[in-house]
Amino acid sequence: MGKQKKTRKFAEVKRMLNPKDIEPPKKKQKIDKEKEVRHVEKASAALFFKYNTQLGPPYQVLVDTNFINFSIRNKIDLVRGMMDCLYAECIPCITDCVFAELEKLGAKYRVALKVAKDPRFERIPCTHKGTYADDCLCQRVLAHKCYIVATCDRDLRRRIRKVPGVPIMFIQSHRYSIERLPEATVGGAPRT
Repeated sequence: MGKQKKTRKFAEVKRMLNPKDIEPPKKKQKIDKEKEVRHVEKASAALFFKYNTQLGPPYQVLVDTNFINFSIRNKIDLVRGMMDCLYAECIPCITDCVFAELEKLGAKYRVALKVAKDPRFERIPCTHKGTYADDCLCQRVLAHKCYIVATCDRDLRRRIRKVPGVPIMFIQSHRYSIERLPEATVGGAPRT
């Protein structure tokens, strides 16, 4: 085996930066803290510390699509289950978006659609564009804190937990349970 020839590389020199190429960092203008505009959301007048004073019997419960489906799977009557959980009269409310979502699901979920058409359910009209139910429920709860949200969707529950003073109803061990409601009004919900 012969000796490997090394080719010389010409003009391989570290590039030097010209002092004119680099501009000194511009000095930040100091804004007076008095003139600085801050965005602070107003606290709802319905909240007394972390408890919502607008909530009281008869409770208005915003129902999500999957809550109806899981209630049917667990063989729970929605209105009776809510009354067993809260020991008070409950009015299940369905927005147009949730109703449209149930209609889109097709023949598989026709029982859920039949349950949603029950005359005991209050129908709430939507004025926004689109039919995405999760966004609709979040917007409605942000605007009016007089609702309990009934859902089994983890992402929606995570979004609603960020809104102070809004209780969440969900299914746990074949019965309804509720979180973030004062202990005095919990009723028959299992302690978590």
